[in-house]
Amino acid sequence: MTIKVVVVDDQALVRAGFRVLIDSADDLEVLGEASNGEDAIAVVRTTSPDVVLMDIRMPVMDGIEATRLITGEHLGDVPRVLILSTFDLDEYVYAALRAGASGFMLKDTPPDELLAAIRIIAEGNALLAPSVTRRLISEFSKREVNVSGATNVTATLTEREREVFALVAEGKSNREIADELHMSTPTAKTHVSRVLMKLNARDRAQLVVIAYESGFITPG
Repeated sequence: MTIKVVVVDDQALVRAGFRVLIDSADDLEVLGEASNGEDAIAVVRTTSPDVVLMDIRMPVMDGIEATRLITGEHLGDVPRVLILSTFDLDEYVYAALRAGASGFMLKDTPPDELLAAIRIIAEGNALLAPSVTRRLISEFSKREVNVSGATNVTATLTEREREVFALVAEGKSNREIADELHMSTPTAKTHVSRVLMKLNARDRAQLVVIAYESGFITPG
């Protein structure tokens, strides 16, 4: 199965570089490009990609608003958005996660890691690079914390599911969750799926945002 990709960046050379890299992989294909968020929405609607590589700072419409509109669509399968950022502590990245992005990576990420990231996103998993995401979430979630909302958010979760939820919010993988809670990886995956369903979250990235914004997890 070929993973269909749309590349969005206001720099033509950057888009060209990503296209060559992505098309070099047997299982990936670039269906279209866009130089701003407004054009990105149009391209996504006409090509129906699996993954959108989205720059943040662009003219006409930035990547955050484009991400919000793309992930908010309810026509057909909604593509996953992978944010590409120049800075590892850019507050716009946190805003993009809130807008519905499934994760982000830095633009200087090695080529093989970027290709792997696209595959991870396409599979429906979130990609939260530990080296930058945990610092970013801790820094910018301070503005969103609503401690009184923590009980309401977790009211439908079992005690085990709350434990799993907390570990997902820390950026733990299914295998890491399984090791910490002494269960099998498939069992951990099942618990994560139930938490996603009960909290009406699209993926793990949204779970992280929900955990911090509700006050279930506090920075630091």
